Amino acid sequence: MMVDGVEDEEKWLAAGIAGLQQNAFYMHRALDSNNLRDALKYSAQMLSELRTSKLSPQKYYQLYMRAFDELRKLEMFFKEETRRGCSIIDLYELVQHAGNILPRLYLLCTVGSVYIKSKEAPAKDVLKDLVEMCRGIQHPVRGLFLRSYLSQISRDKLPDIGSEYEGDADTVNDAMEFVLQNFTEMNKLWVRMQHQGPAREKDKREKERSELRDLVGKNLHVLSQIEGVDLDTYKETVLPRVLEQVVNCKDEIAQCYLMDCIIQVFPDEYHLQTLEILLGAFPQLQPSVDIKTVLSRLMERLSNYAASSTEVLPEFLQVEAFSKLNNAIGKVIEAQADMPILGAVTLYSSLLTFTLHVHPDRLDYADQVLGACVKKLSGEGKLEDNRATKQIVALLSAPLDKYNDIVTVLKLSNYPSVMEYVDSETNKVMAMVIIQSIMKNNTQISTADKVGALFELIKGLIRDLDGAAHDQVDEDDFKEEQNSVARLIQMLQNDDTEEMFKVSERVILSLYDYLISLSVE
Repeated sequence: MMVDGVEDEEKWLAAGIAGLQQNAFYMHRALDSNNLRDALKYSAQMLSELRTSKLSPQKYYQLYMRAFDELRKLEMFFKEETRRGCSIIDLYELVQHAGNILPRLYLLCTVGSVYIKSKEAPAKDVLKDLVEMCRGIQHPVRGLFLRSYLSQISRDKLPDIGSEYEGDADTVNDAMEFVLQNFTEMNKLWVRMQHQGPAREKDKREKERSELRDLVGKNLHVLSQIEGVDLDTYKETVLPRVLEQVVNCKDEIAQCYLMDCIIQVFPDEYHLQTLEILLGAFPQLQPSVDIKTVLSRLMERLSNYAASSTEVLPEFLQVEAFSKLNNAIGKVIEAQADMPILGAVTLYSSLLTFTLHVHPDRLDYADQVLGACVKKLSGEGKLEDNRATKQIVALLSAPLDKYNDIVTVLKLSNYPSVMEYVDSETNKVMAMVIIQSIMKNNTQISTADKVGALFELIKGLIRDLDGAAHDQVDEDDFKEEQNSVARLIQMLQNDDTEEMFKVSERVILSLYDYLISLSVE
């Protein structure tokens, strides 16, 4: 049995579809007999079904798609009418006499599409007219779908470079301005949805808004497809305008989604060359925005871009990408004092991965990231959040995976400090990962200092950091740990007798507590 509200909504949708189909039938009959006046009359009545406020966005979308299909047929009729001698200018004015504003604007957009194709007026003038007139609909859902329709019918008619609709000077600017204006108005409508209705329905509204987000995001995709939007235009106009809207809307859902959209739809090269502008927006976002995920995706894209070709690496150095990302993350963490430790650790883990990809030779960069992470963790004690602990493991594993050489990792002075913040069990896991890396890569540890540093890293296997009794430890795990330590000792070699003596002495000192505990057992 359906909930009453859902059942009612199904009835309203069915009634809307029935009314739409009935008027569409009469519209088709008028189209077949070339009766323009009746075609406009019944199409306006058909589109009046979209004036409903009773449907959820998901149900409204179903109704809209039915109307969209019928509008395609109507558009074909308008084209035929102009071929038969009907003035497109007269037609453009005629549809503006429809009684209700919503049907009138849908018809205006449909005729406007034909008007642009006729080239009897510059595309930029018609588009400007349409985008301005659509302001007549301020109801969030109805306005979003109307503007989505405008975007859909205009995307192949923008006065772009190389387009058949390219005309006078600055046509690319006109195309860009049209899309930016439509985007801005759609985002305002989308954000307004959040503030309509009772507080108890907040979760429902957020769900409905999420269902509509692609309507807004498609504008950014259209912007990215405009041939005339080169790097300079993007840097000087597109990105600042989009970011201005994102920051000023002060809406968590919109900010998170649109920042991710920017990162996904525009080219990696553009992100690299406008890194400072893009990163400057992050500290201005709402505290509740999931910045760690968005920033991590940006760093992932840039890492993949760097890995795609060695030719692009000089660009990263030229724009000082590491420094800018490092500073931005510091500002974000500072601006969001309540950010969970998981968020901060995730950001540093992503930054370290980026650094190892782009600047593998700069151990000082990698150590700087680890040091910043240690500073953030100071005062936290052992991490209790399992997800944060997993990110720490990822952070510590990244240098091992990149260099395949514990000797190089031992040069990172902050590496052991990070390990201090994981519990005993995780410490053991990391110790086993380190030993496995040494065995896999047949790494020789040849000096007493390096042996001391190594045994400090794997101390979780050598002594019980939590003070637990041996009878609390799984016997098979304990044996595996002993075997691992035994195998490790075989990798500690130096042909110089005096240095090897120092190595052996350091091993005995490091294993002293371990050997005592075994003798007690």
